[in-house]
Amino acid sequence: MMLKPDTYITPEEYLAQELTSRDKHEYWHGETYMMAGTTRRHNRIVINMTKAFDNRFGGRPCDVFTTDIRLRIEKDNAYTYPDVMVVCGKTELDPRQQDTVMNPKIIVEVLSASTQEYDRNEKFKMYRNIPSLEHYVMVEQAQPYIESYRREGRFWVLETLEGMDAALKLRALNLEIPLAEIYARIDWSQQEENPTTNG
Repeated sequence: MMLKPDTYITPEEYLAQELTSRDKHEYWHGETYMMAGTTRRHNRIVINMTKAFDNRFGGRPCDVFTTDIRLRIEKDNAYTYPDVMVVCGKTELDPRQQDTVMNPKIIVEVLSASTQEYDRNEKFKMYRNIPSLEHYVMVEQAQPYIESYRREGRFWVLETLEGMDAALKLRALNLEIPLAEIYARIDWSQQEENPTTNG
């Protein structure tokens, strides 16, 4: 989730600022964007996705990372904080910052009204430049609905999933996660709350 950009800074200045900042910022094209807060529903979906991946990995050499771990998109010289990332095999870290991953296999973003356009467009354009990435998954908060892109050669194929009976299939890891599991413990009768602030 992102708010207005600040002034132009270098990547090194951005990383130095993040070390002491109370809030998290994403970095893109020389500008920093403060990330907005989260909601309980958003948080629950992230927890559910993390548990679903972790429970299915067994002995596989795969790790799950959540919003406190940063991602570097080297080609775009950009930094983001995906909601969920999966890395299989050796985790490649940014030499300048050891809390920054560079080789995710799967990225999950939980959409909100304020970020969905960015997540679907500019952010996905950057994510497509990550050589290791094979799946990009966008999860709606307001209803059980998912947009899942998978890489097939030079192309990205979209699959849309709707309703609690559907299942997210991730061919890169030969995994299937029911939407009922992704949206477990979501109370649809409750109105979606406003995001809390960071810090």
